[in-house]
Amino acid sequence: MKKALIVMILLLSATFLLLWQEDGKEGSAPERASVVASTFALYDLASAIAGERISVEMIVPFGVDVHSFEPTPRDMARLSEAKLFIYSGAGLEPWAESFSSAATKLDISRFVTLHTVGEHEHAGHEGECSHHESGGDPHYWLDPQNMIAASEQVTVALCALDPDNAAYYQERSGRYVKKMQMLDTLYTKRLQHCSKRMIVVNHNAFAYLAERYGFEVHAVSALSPEAMPSAKTMAQLSDLIVDEDVKVLFFESFVSDRLMKSLAKETGASVDVLQPLANITADQAEQGSDYVMLMEANLDKLAEAMVCR
Repeated sequence: MKKALIVMILLLSATFLLLWQEDGKEGSAPERASVVASTFALYDLASAIAGERISVEMIVPFGVDVHSFEPTPRDMARLSEAKLFIYSGAGLEPWAESFSSAATKLDISRFVTLHTVGEHEHAGHEGECSHHESGGDPHYWLDPQNMIAASEQVTVALCALDPDNAAYYQERSGRYVKKMQMLDTLYTKRLQHCSKRMIVVNHNAFAYLAERYGFEVHAVSALSPEAMPSAKTMAQLSDLIVDEDVKVLFFESFVSDRLMKSLAKETGASVDVLQPLANITADQAEQGSDYVMLMEANLDKLAEAMVCR
């Protein structure tokens, strides 16, 4: 009798558990659509607009240079499962051009005005080349006005992906645009009255920023951070730094600071990091750094280097 009762209790328990699990499946939230972005700036933008309604990932790991990134088969599998792939274009991700498995590809470079290579270059870079050269300068995201143009296209794509939540994305997009407008105003005011109108960097990722706010960029290498400068370029920059009394030389997180430290030692300048925002470090990601925060940090450094009041 006891054995029969125990068996009956176990059967009832198993039946209840099975029904509870099936009910849980029926009542669970639908799986969110997935979006993949290629750079940190676009990842931050898409995340800001998508909010909690759409999952956004970045294909390039934090702390990895976007210029030299090559996707693994696992990365390509992630892209093939995404509903939308947002990438910078203009030759920054040559591997993206031939990828066709994602449901929708959004090349943001098609919606901004691109600089041609060399258009805003200073100092000699003879013999240097970059894998960007066929598509122009891809670092357009450092101009907040270009980020506004990008946000419009991302909003359209997210609304098409999830039309039931279109009003939600449009509202968040409006808030994002206001942040970019405020950032643009802040840069304009802070960099309006400066004793110097130039900076020296290792890699010329800042031409769009310089054009927007009226200063010059002199670079050790052109658009590719891996390019090695000529002896003539180094000599020209050394003379320029001394002649213009440049106090700070800038490099970025993912490249060697050896050349900039050599120039600094030769000229008496100091070195500091200026963030081009194609990607961020793992520590910055852990700290919750976003596009606006890092652009404001860049502004503080630029204002100090150019002696702005």
